[in-house]
Amino acid sequence: MARITTSEADLVREHEARQKQRAATSLVNAVIAGIAIFVAVAPWIETGPGAVLLPVKPEWLVTGPAVLVALIALLSLRIALQWDRAVILRLGKFHRLAGPGVFWIIPVIDRITRYVDMRIRATDFQAESTLTRDTVPVNVDAICFWLVWDAKKATLEVESYYRAIILSAQTALRDCIGRHTLAEMLTEREALGKSLQEVLDAKTNPWGITVQSVEIRDVIIPQALEDAMSKQAQAERERQARIILSTAESEIAAKFVEAAAPYKGNPEAVHLRAMNMLYEGLKEKGSIIVVPSSAVDSMNLGAIGGLANLTPGDRKAATLPRE
Repeated sequence: MARITTSEADLVREHEARQKQRAATSLVNAVIAGIAIFVAVAPWIETGPGAVLLPVKPEWLVTGPAVLVALIALLSLRIALQWDRAVILRLGKFHRLAGPGVFWIIPVIDRITRYVDMRIRATDFQAESTLTRDTVPVNVDAICFWLVWDAKKATLEVESYYRAIILSAQTALRDCIGRHTLAEMLTEREALGKSLQEVLDAKTNPWGITVQSVEIRDVIIPQALEDAMSKQAQAERERQARIILSTAESEIAAKFVEAAAPYKGNPEAVHLRAMNMLYEGLKEKGSIIVVPSSAVDSMNLGAIGGLANLTPGDRKAATLPRE
């Protein structure tokens, strides 16, 4: 027995529900016809004790055909919804398409074989445990948007067009997965969907069906492979971070070399820069700087350090002339 997928079962249930809903019109017609017959026959029946059905009366010759015509009219009346097309067979052969709105058929001779929905429909399908070109098992979920543009072909050319859509979509998806790598499946979903749409549209057009688009919704890979890919991505990020850090160090070193160029062969500039750096460090409270004693003697840093450690009031007093 053929395996029925969830999507296909949903389509079958949906189709059966619509057929039952549309068959309600026939049931209503039959009920109305029965009421009409009862109303027409009731005056002909004698009531009271020992009442019997009267023999044929002259007025029956008029009333009988009228009731028959009304009954045929009621049984012939059908209604198709705005998005439906009724496929009518006459004596087993295709006769015409009817709808939307009210239309008439000949009872017994004409038969409505199917109401075809002409709206755009969305059908989900999937391919389970299919190997990619690089032998990675994946589960892929996709959505197919399609519509029937010729109800006659969809009914006469294929037995069950909604089942044919599902099976064709699954087959095309499996073939597409086998021709691409996992990386392509993850990064080129739009292109893959376009490719699937073209394949399915070429296959379903002879059935009077157009596939407007196919969208790949999800690509599921094994958990072990997902963990390995996560570790690989993390290692790649760390590698990039170290490259960026080393590049920054190289740029900083180059800037230091560039900044040192003006001081080359100029001891006075180096002397002033050193004094400025020491002064900036000493003026912060609690700062301790250790320098060689030769630097203290050569740059007179003792006086500078003393002034830097004095408070603003003490510094002013130290700089006033003595009387």
